[in-house]
Amino acid sequence: MRLTRPMLAAAGAVAVLALAGCGSGDSSAETKIPVTATGSLESMAAKVKCTPDMQIDSDEVRQAICKVPAGKFVFATFATDRGQREWINDAKDYGGFYLVGRKWVAVGTDKLVKSLQTTLGGWEEIGTDHSKHTS
Repeated sequence: MRLTRPMLAAAGAVAVLALAGCGSGDSSAETKIPVTATGSLESMAAKVKCTPDMQIDSDEVRQAICKVPAGKFVFATFATDRGQREWINDAKDYGGFYLVGRKWVAVGTDKLVKSLQTTLGGWEEIGTDHSKHTS
């Protein structure tokens, strides 16, 4: 079965909703951010001491669930910068916190993303905050 971008976006959105929620986190003091990590999904997961549970393994994107003491997060690597940006732009509509590096992203709570940043580097992007919406 060949995965299409809409299918990948939907899978990413479901993962974001399941793991990151729609709440806002509290900010903490800035910490020194290392040089942004590069490499395979497995090598970067090893840097944060998690064994990735692969969810998608295609030519365009590899996505896994990782669990560390601070919690669970989605970790994805991409074949192209454009594919990564499209995935992030679609997923950010569902809220959440994104640690972004070159051709990779980690999605989780604000606190978890900040803790990963101390090892993996990268920059944080924040999805749409739905906590202020009324029903």
